[in-house]
Amino acid sequence: MKIYGFIISTTLVVAALIMHAQEAAPPSVDLYEGQEQPEPTPALPPNGPELPELKQLDASFKPPSLGMDAEGTKLRVEWRQLRNRTVNDPAVQAAKTYAQSARTDLEKRNRLREYYDIYYQRMSALATAPEIKLTLQSLKTSHEGLLAQPRVRPTPEGSPTPPIKPVQKKKQEHKHKKNKLKG
Repeated sequence: MKIYGFIISTTLVVAALIMHAQEAAPPSVDLYEGQEQPEPTPALPPNGPELPELKQLDASFKPPSLGMDAEGTKLRVEWRQLRNRTVNDPAVQAAKTYAQSARTDLEKRNRLREYYDIYYQRMSALATAPEIKLTLQSLKTSHEGLLAQPRVRPTPEGSPTPPIKPVQKKKQEHKHKKNKLKG
């Protein structure tokens, strides 16, 4: 029993010494008293060193441009792939058949506008790159521009159609007589 009491008391003394050894010195104590004080190290910013912005990082990992010709070819290849996937879509085929079955020119132009809306909407939904979406928008605009008739003056709704004036033929008799006199 004496041994157990001695081990327990020794353990308590050692534990007390360890606990007191971890206490910090009071803030008024100057550890560098009488010595030259070391120069302060430059403080790092709180978040570490200055890092480039996200846009700069994206630009550094972006593949270099291959040139205008190569970029144009790449856009054409992607456009053709989208076109091949979209042409077989049942809604696009139905819209095209409907547009081709129009009886009048005006009706056909209106149906073609609807067809182009459906066609390019499907293609832009499948497109992933913003460049190809811009290209699709410009192609749609050019196709729809072909449907316009800028030289045809539209008649207001409800007004009767203007009468068509018959074309008068010029008299050829006078010129014919002059040619006979020369010859």
